[in-house]
Amino acid sequence: MRHFGHIAPEVRQRLFHQEPCVFTADSPPRVLSAALGATLYSPATRPQLADDVLKQAGRGVVSMVLCLEDSIDDADVADAEENLVRQFADLADLAARPGAELPLLFVRVRTAEQIPDLVRRLGAAVRLLSGFVLPKFTEERGVSFLEALAVAEAESGRRLFAMPVLESPDLLYLESRVETLTGIFRVVDKYRDRVLALRLGVTDFCSSYGLRRAPDMTAYDVQIVASVIADVVNMMGRADGTGFTVTGPVWEYFRVQERMFKPQLRQSPFLEVQAVELREALIEHAMDGLLREISLDQANGLLGKTCIHPSHVLPVHALSVVSHEEFSDAQDILRPERGGGGVLRSAYTNKMNEVKPHRAWAERTMLRAEVFGVANEDVGFVDLLAAGLPR
Repeated sequence: MRHFGHIAPEVRQRLFHQEPCVFTADSPPRVLSAALGATLYSPATRPQLADDVLKQAGRGVVSMVLCLEDSIDDADVADAEENLVRQFADLADLAARPGAELPLLFVRVRTAEQIPDLVRRLGAAVRLLSGFVLPKFTEERGVSFLEALAVAEAESGRRLFAMPVLESPDLLYLESRVETLTGIFRVVDKYRDRVLALRLGVTDFCSSYGLRRAPDMTAYDVQIVASVIADVVNMMGRADGTGFTVTGPVWEYFRVQERMFKPQLRQSPFLEVQAVELREALIEHAMDGLLREISLDQANGLLGKTCIHPSHVLPVHALSVVSHEEFSDAQDILRPERGGGGVLRSAYTNKMNEVKPHRAWAERTMLRAEVFGVANEDVGFVDLLAAGLPR
């Protein structure tokens, strides 16, 4: 699989200075954690789940979570598990067809006991599974989840990753936040090889205070949420080798009937590529707020995003592509002859690149360039959005 692999090769050649790399479920964790992109959630109760997975893969989705937790009723868990096992068997048949390609697949469980149980019930189809999403992750709950994952991995012979969801009220409350984060770090650090990424449960954060952000606002406009994101990145997302990939929060909206504030998308980028109708469609479906939040995610050290609607996938991926200017700066900073540090003017002659302070940024940018590609010099996010839309 590869990002933007669903568009024609000749279009990719026009868009990309460096095309996104090809990767598989067996690629190194370093690559997979960066390549998750827009992780699309789907309830495990869907009767045509296997067909849905294949269809979304054909539209550019590279990671999906099949959910047994909050997206389904408590009374439906047993039926959802049975459906999940059936659908994986169907997926195994579909994946055998010529040209069929599946995304990275994860299951969001409720309890640790579900992990080895589901792996046993999946049988040979477990080869399609990349891991589990672990909800309401704390130090105490995390140990049992990750020990269960280790058991399932040993029994199945299949490498399985964990994606803990940080959403506990103890993480939100000021008096317990540092202690909770410290405990979570102890657990994920111990099982570092199995933890692919940390996910943020911002909807649960908001619920603790009876809050819900409007489509005109981002998670960063809700100050209590923004403070948690900052502290999670502070302790879990460091660039010194101790950090993890932390993914962006879910965007809840996909159509807006009425808005209070002006749209947040400038007209000029769309006028330049004659895509005014695309801008109007994005605004109509609340995508201007989503695009702003994705940009703020990246500015605050997050990579990838939880998504609950297929229309959110392409904006996440388009804004994850490295611009030609970013790539040029990163290359200059990482040149071997720059190992001693120093300051240089960027090739675009519009900024200062200071080698030592900007090195971690440059290394992170080059990893993103590897998995999402580098846009050609005259290609912007509007071009990438327009090219990736279904025809």
